[in-house]
Parts: sequence; structure tokens; C-alpha cells
Amino acid sequence: MTSRSAPKDTSSALVQRALAGVFCMAAVALPFSALAEPPAIPNLASIDYGWQSNVGDWQEPPPGLGRGPIQPHPDHPFTSNAEGFRTATQPTRRIGNYEDPVLKPWAAAQMKASNDEALSNEMMIPFAAQARCYPGGVPGQLLYPFEPLYFIQTPKVVYMMWQRDHFVRRIFLTDKHSEHVKPSWFGESIGHYENGDTLVVDTVGLSTKNSYIDNFRTPHTEKLHVVERFTLEPDGKFLTAIVKVTDPDTFNEPLVMKQRWFKAESQMVETVCAENNLDFFNQNLFPLPEATKPDF
Repeated sequence: MTSRSAPKDTSSALVQRALAGVFCMAAVALPFSALAEPPAIPNLASIDYGWQSNVGDWQEPPPGLGRGPIQPHPDHPFTSNAEGFRTATQPTRRIGNYEDPVLKPWAAAQMKASNDEALSNEMMIPFAAQARCYPGGVPGQLLYPFEPLYFIQTPKVVYMMWQRDHFVRRIFLTDKHSEHVKPSWFGESIGHYENGDTLVVDTVGLSTKNSYIDNFRTPHTEKLHVVERFTLEPDGKFLTAIVKVTDPDTFNEPLVMKQRWFKAESQMVETVCAENNLDFFNQNLFPLPEATKPDF
């Protein structure tokens, strides 16, 4: 009588083969993007250079992008201090075109009142954020001239730092705004990179007090929505921003504006605006910002 041999236990072998197949499939299915190099980003940051513009007003955008910025009133052409020095002509005040049809009635009326105040010498020098040591807001901060802007780029946050008064703006590299945004000078900015040469920034939650989109004192509401595209030009020597401003309670259509900086080969230095920046010549200047209590 022959004895029956015990059946072989194949369960462990089957499990091993199955797991091997899963791992093999996982390896084959691994997306290429997981193995690829991180996407290229524009190199905007350095301790040795910043980005400087000597132009304090928005420029026209490239053709086809939309209507441009608010211009000087036709009856009051604008000559800046720099242009006046260069051309030996008298500088003038910024008197914005309150009759521009893009403006809602309340915004036009506010601009006209500001113009009348300046033209009547009630306030000899109209309010300008950089002249009176206020944050410029978004997008107005981009118009700070003659002193560099610096960047710090980290994996989660991009910092924009202005040499003048060392204002700091934070851009969070995420794809969603907070559910509730408390209005502030620079609002809440989120961003991402595109095409290896561009930083795209989306900003909401902007406060309105002493905040304008330009130096013609064009106002806005808390519905202001700003999209900025900072593009490093191919030679790496210039940085351009194309800015789209949407505010349905202020403008009848979006405004599209341009600012451009050159690479300034210099490290950041300390520049303080408010010290001794007083009204020495009795020009009824806009008062400097002053805190009545500490922030901490």
C-alpha cells in the first residue's frame, strides 16, 4: 500500500508571486512626472541685486491685452520731477482724468474732488504713498521708483521686499485663497510659476483707506481683484509685470497696466522714510502715518 504524499503548501508562493506582480505593475505605472526634474522657475532673488524702476506711473500694456491705465487729464499734462530736470521744464502735479468713461460715477467724483483740492492749493502736493511713507497697496506698491525691490523665493512663500521703508509683501505658493480674508494693505496674495520665466500672483482682500491703484489717486473698493504676471526677460536684465485690475464697483471694465524694472546691482541698504519728513514749508502735506499704540 503506497502512502499518499501530503499536498504541497503553495499559498506562500502564490502570495509572493502576486506581490511581485503588484510591485512590478506599480513600477511600470509610476508617472514620469514623479521622476522628472522640478519645473524651472525664474531666478528673481539675490543678495547682490534688486529690481529698480525710475518710472512712477503705469505704462500701456502690449497690444491686445485690454484697455490701459488711467491717464493725466487732457487739460493738465503731467511732468515728473525727473522729466522736468531732464528737459529743464517745470514739474506739474498729477491730475488724473476723472472723465475717463471706465470710471463709475462715485470714483469719478472722488477723483475730481481730489483734483480740485490740488488745483486750488488746498493741498499743494497731492497724496502719494511713497512720498508720505504709506504702503502703496496692490498694485500701487509696484510704482515705488528709484529704490530697488528685492525677492526671496522659498518653496512655500515668495517675499517681495522694498528697500524704501522695508515694506514686505508675502505671496503664498498655493492655489486657493482663504475662505475669509480680512482686508489689509497688501491683501492676501497666492501664486504659482509658469513657463519657467513667470511668477503669477492673484490678490484679494485689499483695504481701501488711503489706497489707490496709481499715483493719480484712482480709488477702488474691497471687491478689487488683482492678477500680476512677473516675467523675467530672456537676457535676465529686466523684469516686467503685466497687471490686470478688476473691480466691478469702480470700473466698467478691467484695466491692464505694465511696469518694468532693470536689474540693480546693489545690496539692500537701510532707507527710512518717516524720520524728519515733516511739512517744513507749510504746504499742508498729507500727515505721516502714526501709530497710537504698539502692535505687540
